[in-house]
Amino acid sequence: MQIPGGIDPVPVPRTITPREDGRIDLLGLTREELRATLIAAGLDAKQAKLRGKQLWHWIYNRGTTDFTLMTDIAKAMHPWLVERFVVGRPAVVEAQVSTDGTRKWLLRSDDGQDYEMVFIPDADRGTLCVSSQVGCTLNCRFCYTGTMKLVRNLTAGEIVGQVMLARDALGEWPSQPEGRMLTNIVMMGMGEPLYNFDNVRDALKLVMDGDGLALSKRRITLSTSGVVPMMARAGAEIGVNLAVSLHAVTKEVRDEIVPVNKKYGIEELLQACADYPGANNARRITFEYVMLRDKNDSDDDARELVRLLKKYDLPAKVNLIPFNPWPGVAYECSTPERIARFSDIIFKGGISAPVRTPRGRDIMAACGQLKSASEKVSRAELDRRAEEKQAALG
Repeated sequence: MQIPGGIDPVPVPRTITPREDGRIDLLGLTREELRATLIAAGLDAKQAKLRGKQLWHWIYNRGTTDFTLMTDIAKAMHPWLVERFVVGRPAVVEAQVSTDGTRKWLLRSDDGQDYEMVFIPDADRGTLCVSSQVGCTLNCRFCYTGTMKLVRNLTAGEIVGQVMLARDALGEWPSQPEGRMLTNIVMMGMGEPLYNFDNVRDALKLVMDGDGLALSKRRITLSTSGVVPMMARAGAEIGVNLAVSLHAVTKEVRDEIVPVNKKYGIEELLQACADYPGANNARRITFEYVMLRDKNDSDDDARELVRLLKKYDLPAKVNLIPFNPWPGVAYECSTPERIARFSDIIFKGGISAPVRTPRGRDIMAACGQLKSASEKVSRAELDRRAEEKQAALG
């Protein structure tokens, strides 16, 4: 086999962000993109197919980032690969471990943008909470991430890179279905996944690929605040479990705390849930409901929630989330007694309503607490950002 000489610039596919050193990061490429990238670099179609298959196995099944360790690729090929390509990982700025075992990583992209991911270990599972954006498109008023400006979408490589990095940290290579600590993924980190649909879809397809990371779609949950037009596509093109950040049962309250409700109202959202492909009693839709004192936690709210879910005949589970505070927030958590009463009403209505145990609060890793850097921002500035985001959504 003749190895192409020279280090001519390699044409970059649309989905790849070039690095400063000119090399292309192969992480996040589909099989087709990987082959096309190798052809663009000088390999013929036959070579690209073979090398692409080998690289795929080493990257996604073995977790290898060093081309010189890829033993079934000819040694003479290694320098050529090293000069042109890299198998990247997000840079770790800070890694924290909570007293309850929860881990949080502050990550940095090649262009200097920060985002976070969280790993939550339990006795029977380990769940990785993955981010989809730097900042967030939305401005949910109880969520710390929602106070940030949206900087940009994360690429497919940056999304799947979070899973790869977690596997590195947990020592879970080569990839195998049994004995994993990382068993589940939730797209519930920074950002609204359905406003970064293509990259989220492409990343999750890599995660679900049976020849690579091989995580079942039944082990993956995508959470949305209610981007109704994209929900059917998510069901059809990704097919993972759906979680919906509902958090209120009246227009007035949901308009306040989840302002995307002004664009896609509760009834429209619940109809989209009823139409979600693949939803059934074995794969129930999870409705996330943060408990805010004297805002959305009354007995009447609980009864209305039961009524709405039954009206649309939804295969549903409600996750009740004690509110996790953050600096400057205007809300308080409902009392334990109020949360227990709210849960009891929903259970008596025939719908499961467990109360989520807060995890990682001491390192600001709990639900709604992710924020890439500690900003000192005035309330007026936060309100201005919220108004800008709402205006952008229309």
